[in-house]
Amino acid sequence: MRTYHCFWLLFWAGQPHQSFLTPLSKRTSGFPEKEKVLVLSGNSRQDLHRSKRSWMWNQFFLLEEYTGTDYQYVGKLHSDQDKGDGSLKYILSGDGAGDLFIINENTGDIQATKRLDREEKPVYILRAQAINRRTGRPVEPESEFIIKIHDINDNEPMFTKDVYNASIPEMSDVGTFVVQVTATDADDPTYGNSAKVVYSILQGQPYFSVESETGIIKTALLNMDRENREQYQVVIQAKDMGGQMGGLSGTTTVNITLTDVNDNPPRFPQSTYQFRAPESTPLDSPVGRIKANDADVDENAEIEYSITEGDGYDMFGITTDKDTQEGIITVKKALDFESKNLYILKVEATNTHVDPRFLYLGPFKDSATVRIQVEDVDEPPMFSRPAYIMEVKEDVPLNSVIGTVTAQDPDAAKNPVKYSVDRHTDMDRVFNINSGNGSIFTSKPLDRETLLWHNITVIAAEINNPKQSSRVPVFIKVLDVNDNAPEFAMFYETFVCENAKAEQLIQTLSAVDKDDSYNGHQFSFSLAPEAASSSNFTLQDNRDNTAGIFTRKTRYNRHETSTYFLPVVISDSDYPIQSSTETVTIRVCACDHRGKMLSCNAEALIHPTGLSTGALIAILLCIIILLVTVVLFAALRRQRKKEPLIISKEDIRDNIVSYNDEGGGEEDTQAFDIGTLRNPEAIDDNKLRRDIVPETLFLPRRTAAARDNTDVRDFINQRLKENDTDPTAPPYDSLATYAYEGNGSVAESLSSLESVTTDGDQDYDYLSDWGPRFKKLADMYGSMDSDKDS
Repeated sequence: MRTYHCFWLLFWAGQPHQSFLTPLSKRTSGFPEKEKVLVLSGNSRQDLHRSKRSWMWNQFFLLEEYTGTDYQYVGKLHSDQDKGDGSLKYILSGDGAGDLFIINENTGDIQATKRLDREEKPVYILRAQAINRRTGRPVEPESEFIIKIHDINDNEPMFTKDVYNASIPEMSDVGTFVVQVTATDADDPTYGNSAKVVYSILQGQPYFSVESETGIIKTALLNMDRENREQYQVVIQAKDMGGQMGGLSGTTTVNITLTDVNDNPPRFPQSTYQFRAPESTPLDSPVGRIKANDADVDENAEIEYSITEGDGYDMFGITTDKDTQEGIITVKKALDFESKNLYILKVEATNTHVDPRFLYLGPFKDSATVRIQVEDVDEPPMFSRPAYIMEVKEDVPLNSVIGTVTAQDPDAAKNPVKYSVDRHTDMDRVFNINSGNGSIFTSKPLDRETLLWHNITVIAAEINNPKQSSRVPVFIKVLDVNDNAPEFAMFYETFVCENAKAEQLIQTLSAVDKDDSYNGHQFSFSLAPEAASSSNFTLQDNRDNTAGIFTRKTRYNRHETSTYFLPVVISDSDYPIQSSTETVTIRVCACDHRGKMLSCNAEALIHPTGLSTGALIAILLCIIILLVTVVLFAALRRQRKKEPLIISKEDIRDNIVSYNDEGGGEEDTQAFDIGTLRNPEAIDDNKLRRDIVPETLFLPRRTAAARDNTDVRDFINQRLKENDTDPTAPPYDSLATYAYEGNGSVAESLSSLESVTTDGDQDYDYLSDWGPRFKKLADMYGSMDSDKDS
């Protein structure tokens, strides 16, 4: 027979529990005990036998957000093998065991140590077991149970956005959808009304409304006009507990913008506009701007302007400035104050994007009157034509009038005009013009064959105001006259064979004429009268502007006559007839039986004797190469580097010469004489330099003598300046060192120039104070003083 041991769990549910600060083995009291019993059975005889679990239920409930000061009591574990002698130990494992949930190992009481939040974790799964305290072996199988956290209304509804932005067209109907707001509640939607949200509007009436269950915002007022108010701010509240008293709530802001529709027509702020325009206003230049106001924005405010009627309908045009929506009135045709000085226009402004829904508001256009006053200005003279074309024959006499240009002052004053030719267009001064009447005449002969067209520009300027001038092109065509005789198309030089037969064609001639012929040229060929009877050749005119030369006899002898010159007369058919005499050169040559030339006395011209062309070219190239070689050799010799006469053992750079000798002191007047610096007049300018080879001898340049009291430094600076400006100085760098210490030296001057003739007045004791470097010198001069004393 099996024995079942029961494991009881006691749980307080439904209300918060009060407890006192007692050990965990004692239960908290203060509420009626409504225990839920969990019976757990196991086999006490054999651990290997199958145990049977018997739970009355396997889940328990605990309220969230417990606010008491004591631990919250959950329930009690009890085994039917617990004899109350403390031999059993209760243990708990699973979610939050030992931290969030603790158990009294002696009594089996379970308590929650912290406040629980269902939104963080709604269910905890735990496992309970009773073990023998002495052996540590379980006396009951491990049992699993669930603790569910009961929800309370501790979370207010939260909107998905802090701020909503929406827009609708203005003038929308009532009930137009605007936007839908959504709020969520973190409480348990399956337990009570804690998560049931209801929407309401706190701010934004009477313009908008919200559906309480869906959160859809709609318009509530008819014909909301953007031009009156564009922005609206609506505050929506979401409240849980179905909106009942005590429910939690949250709010959000909805910014609603009314977008524009074309519900306003354009309107001119004034009915009449007046503008002034000088008559010299260029075409397409603006005269003035007008603007019709439209309360709408963007494309709904776009306006198109047009001129509908008026006496200036074809004189002016109007366009729309897309940036400012202004109408720009421009000049289409040239204005003339003398012809008309006032124009009246009717301008209409129309919306380009019209909404048919609002046509009942009236026509979406407006009109205004524009008056344009033309102002008189001093205008330049105007020619009667935009361009002149004239014709003149090339043989016209000088100073012949070939045409006349006419210009007048368009102003009412009718100022007189003078004419002139722009010489930039007539550099050769072929034409001239009468400044008073504008007649153009020739000043040089014309030649059509040289230049067919002459394009000149005539200037007309007011006499009283020459700045007012205008120009006109004049195109002058030179007409042809028959003033050129025809001539051969090429130079003709032919030959005739000695064995030629009579009436044999030896050459065909053609001619050209520089003159122009409207009907085509017609040339006639004939032999000159002096050669017509005695010639050995005949000429036949082919009547097609060509002619043929034929032999008159059977044989020719080149030894008797080697060359024939045949004069040919060429005449044209124009008036007056022009003719010229051209010569054909005919040489007599030996030919073979087929008529191919073998040799003739003109061989010297055709095949020159002596050196061939190639040999002549080779000789010419040799001469050129020889000349180039000589020129290069001479240039190299001139550019060769000059070596100095004095060559130092030291490294010479540029033209710096190093002197290593110490000199002979005051008595050595051959090496260097310092007295020369003190007496510039004693310098011999004719002495040449010894460190370089002189190239060319220049005339000595006399420099100004220095003053008697000239300091050495001033003398050196003077000589340096003179050499810098001397054009005869050679272009090389040189270095000259002068042992001049200048003023302010501590040791003063060591020069012997300031020494007196006798040493009797000198005291050299100060040399011993100058240090070891001057010890030798001090001993020398000190010994001299002692010798004198002795």
